[in-house]
Parts: sequence; C-alpha cells; structure tokens
Amino acid sequence: MSGTVAIVGGGISGLATAYFLQEEARRRGQTVNCTLLEREQRLGGKTLTEKVEGCVIETGPDSFLTLKPQAVDLCERLGLSDLLTGMDPARSRVYILCEGKLRKVPDGLASIVPTKLTPFLTTDLLTPWGKARMLLDVFVPPKRDGVDESLASFIRRRLGSEALERIAEPLMAGIYAGDAEQLSMLTNFPRLVELELNHRSLVTGALAKRREAAHDPGRTSGRPTFMTLRGGLGVMVEALASQLKGVSILTGRKVVALRGEGPYELELEDATVLGADTVVVATPAYVSADLLRESNPRVAAVLDSIPYVSTATVSLAYDRSSFSNPLDGSGFVVAPIENRRVTACTWVSSKWPSHSPPDRVLLRCFLGRAGDEELLHRGDDELCRIAQDEIKSILHVSAEPVLKRVHRCDRSLPQYVLGHMEKLTALDEGMSGLPGVFLTGAAFRGVGLPDCIKQAALAAKKTLDFITMVDTGISGGTASR
Repeated sequence: MSGTVAIVGGGISGLATAYFLQEEARRRGQTVNCTLLEREQRLGGKTLTEKVEGCVIETGPDSFLTLKPQAVDLCERLGLSDLLTGMDPARSRVYILCEGKLRKVPDGLASIVPTKLTPFLTTDLLTPWGKARMLLDVFVPPKRDGVDESLASFIRRRLGSEALERIAEPLMAGIYAGDAEQLSMLTNFPRLVELELNHRSLVTGALAKRREAAHDPGRTSGRPTFMTLRGGLGVMVEALASQLKGVSILTGRKVVALRGEGPYELELEDATVLGADTVVVATPAYVSADLLRESNPRVAAVLDSIPYVSTATVSLAYDRSSFSNPLDGSGFVVAPIENRRVTACTWVSSKWPSHSPPDRVLLRCFLGRAGDEELLHRGDDELCRIAQDEIKSILHVSAEPVLKRVHRCDRSLPQYVLGHMEKLTALDEGMSGLPGVFLTGAAFRGVGLPDCIKQAALAAKKTLDFITMVDTGISGGTASR
C-alpha cells in the first residue's frame, strides 16, 4: 500500500506529524511519499532558540509540562534523553505582582485551589475576606447544566472576585495572554470543571486528588513538572528534521490554495502545483482559512473565527553583581489590576541555569495580552526601555543590561474563547467534505507542546488509515481533528 502525503506547515505540529507518519508507516509496512512545505526559510514555527554570548534565548515556548507525557516521550524517541533537564523544585516557586509587591504563590495551590491550609492562611496574596470566600467553595453547589462559562464567571462563582483578580487572572489567563471574561472553561480548564462535577466543590476535589496521589506513588512519573532541553527547544526541532529521512522538506515555499476532492492539488505562491492523495494542514487557523477558502468556504469561516493574540518578549541579560534580589524562583506574573506594561517575567537563569553563564542574570519579559496589544507596534528600543523600567521598578535593578533582544510573535497565541467547542464540532462536520484532508495544530485541542505532539500523532494515524481505506477500495472520509 502506498500514498502521497503533503504536510503544510513546518512548525512542531507539522514536523511531529511527518515524524509519526514515517515511523507508523514503517511499522505497518506501508510506503508513503511525504512532502513537507514551510513558507519560511526555517523550520520550527513559533519554537525558535537563539544562542547569544553564552545565553540561550527562547522566542516561543521555553519548556513543556510533563503531566502530559508526549513531549518527553518524543524527546526520548529522538535520542535527546541526556539533554532533558527539569526545573529544580527549590526554584519552582512563582510570584504574583499585586499591590506593587511580589507575593509568593502559596505552597499547595493546585491551579488555583488550596490543598494546604497553613500556607493558604498565612499568605499575604489575599485579604482575610478573600481567603474566607475561597473556603466557602465547599458550600457552593455545582453547576450541572453542561453550558460552558468563562474563566471569570467560574472563579467568581466558586471562589470569589478576589481569587479571580489576584490569582486566576495572572496565573491562568496569563498562560494564554487571554481575557478571563472570554476564555472557555470546557476547552481551557476541563479538569477544574470535572473537579466541580465529581467532587461537589473544587477544594474537596483537590484534597481528594492529593490524598489519592499520596497513597499511590506509582501514579506519578517522578519527573519534574516542567522540563526543557539543554541548548533550548530548538534542539528538538533540529532532531525532528534530521530524522525525517524519507520526507522531502521544502522551505521558503508558501501554499496559497488547496483544490480538488481527492486527489488534491496544492498551488504554491510561484504557481507550482503539487499533487497529493492526502493533506495535513498544520498551520495557524488564519493561515489554514486562506488555504481552504476556495475549496471549503464553510470551514474557512470557522477557522477565521478563532481569535489570536500577539505578544512580544524582551530578553535582558545583566551582570549578576547588579542584583541584590536572590531571584529564588522561576519568575513572576502580573495581576491585570496592576495596570503594568509587562505581563510576566521569567527568571531564566534561575529557572534553567544551563541557559546562561554563571556570572549573568538572564530575564525574559512578556508584553501584550488580549485587548492590550498596542505596545507591540512600538520600536525595539522603546520595548527594551519599557521592560528595563519595569524591571527597575519591580526588582530594583538600575544597572544597564549587557544584552538585549526583542522578539515579536504576531498572532502567536490562539484563544479558546466561549463557543470554541461548537467551532470544533463545526470543523469536524465541515471537513467531512474534504476526505483525506486533516487539520492539526495549536488552534484546536491544546496550545502546549505536548498537546500539539499528541494531535500530530493522531493526524498521522488518520492519514495512514485513510490511505489504507482508499487502497482497499472503501469509500468515505473522516472528520478532521
């Protein structure tokens, strides 16, 4: 059995799809002719690592969550086990800037739910009333109507407004640079919804989960919660590309349209036309919309409706002697009520000591969130000045950085807002009109690296299943995932 596959997009999703396709085809004894097309001259998409003066600077993600094992497992399959490094638990603490002061997130806070009484009662992050209101969660009846709600609505209802403003917005909405009033609970935080439904309250549910874990050590992998690679995540991109021996990789080749009903034709920007029996579209939703606009306007319209947020990062390296602050954590996030221009700051040299020389402090400042992207239109010098001013104000460092780098991430973070679940259903139904074409990537069922890798493996399986189905004479298609 054989088939021709085109993968559009050379980010982690596209590269991982090509890798799994190659490996699974080999296991099944299938022959697949695969071409991967990337419009940029480099591979990796939003995952890009720069190495400057001994500093490892990430422009996109800097680590991955190990509770979802797909990224760690892929690194091990790629032969990168020796480069995996976890965050030192002593450096894992996070601070929240609230009322002008860095306040430590209390130990035992699972997402946002307290599981240890003493750290929760003694934290200065919340007022006495705020703490009492959070504990009243045990008396709040669960919402069982199945209707999605926003993060803001969910947290206010269960834990109160103070918990939303001082913890949930900076910690949870901050991950997505999103608007808590719009972020969907069902698609962004399904585990919290399950806690409410299965345990009546978040507090009792989190405590039950903690007890279960304590009595069943085998349930944990023993890995640190977050891991990365020495040398940066760009190493994963390089390893993936190097192992795609049977894949034709074309960079600097933009696909502008997909036509046909199978086999398909992909028109490139230079008017070249490539044929393929199956196609995996692994590009941002707005790019995928343009690609499919002619062949499936209905799907294109749904893809257009998935919003994105643009952000920027400013990396600053200082002489370590300039710092009196011990930076005894991984960094801080900023409560939106603070009205600061920096939304978060990673203490890279503390979080990942291998990413900077011992005599340097490397910081990574984040700017931009949903509804506040105006800053990103300013020049690099001004963004550096803004970041430096914020660092001076918050960490009391007045020294001039020895290294500055600005990276802009245009429309980099897809937003799973209210109604996202319905969009996924509409995409599944709409893609049935293009049998053998599959969508994958961060826009759909998870934005983290493990999520993208998991979806890539599924896309590869569906692609091979479709080729088998066609070869055996079975007609029909599958909905995209």
